[in-house]
Amino acid sequence: MQFYGVRMRCAVLMMLCCLPPMAAGADETAAIPVPDAYDIIAGAIDLNRGLTSYSEMSMFVHRPEWERSSSLVAWTRGREDALIRFTAPAKDAGSATLKQGDKMWTYTPKLNRTIRLPFSLMSQSWAGSDFSYNDLSRTDNLLTFYSLRVANVEQIDGHTVYTIEAVPHDDAPVVWGKEEWVVRDDHVLISQTFFDQEFEPLKRMETLEIKELGGRMMPTLMRMWKLDEPDHYTEIEYKVAVFDLPLEDRMFTTFYLQSGGRS
Repeated sequence: MQFYGVRMRCAVLMMLCCLPPMAAGADETAAIPVPDAYDIIAGAIDLNRGLTSYSEMSMFVHRPEWERSSSLVAWTRGREDALIRFTAPAKDAGSATLKQGDKMWTYTPKLNRTIRLPFSLMSQSWAGSDFSYNDLSRTDNLLTFYSLRVANVEQIDGHTVYTIEAVPHDDAPVVWGKEEWVVRDDHVLISQTFFDQEFEPLKRMETLEIKELGGRMMPTLMRMWKLDEPDHYTEIEYKVAVFDLPLEDRMFTTFYLQSGGRS
């Protein structure tokens, strides 16, 4: 019986020696199921919008020679509709942008004029910031015009963090050659990097602060800048956020854009 026990221990040792080595921490990562890349992106988009939303924000544009601060309010409905209106400073108050599906309009109170933006102007700067009109209009473009894959999974500060690589379809009406989103397991967007057609990174949006607002943890301070001009940047900070509130259809019309809600 003693000889049989020795033989069994030897057999077990031989089996263990034949197993492939495991990298440090690999068992921890392997135990975490990786969600679908489309679900991760959809969650990040919907986190800041809900079914509907109302928000109050500040925008800070920094240049080496000057700085400018503005106040804004915004309403959204689903992933398609949004209305953003400046409330300060006085010279900008009333200026507004309306997104309705893939269409976009701007309103300038000084001229009392509403303009439908053609596709050729969508890459231009929005309100003199580092955000373009494309950045405002493309809410769910990644879910429609891109192939998405989870390129990396890691653990950071108690969260599983996913890096999503987004490559546009050949016939996609987009300007970027690739995008890279870094998103936490609670759908908080950590960063978004835009690449040109040669896959060189050109522009990045990064979350600087994460707080509870409107009953959910969300990015509350974000910075956008061109990577070759780090001293030129724009920051958007959420001050107030309310989600899933009733909104009238007329809010997302060109009449409401121009009237400012006055009947």
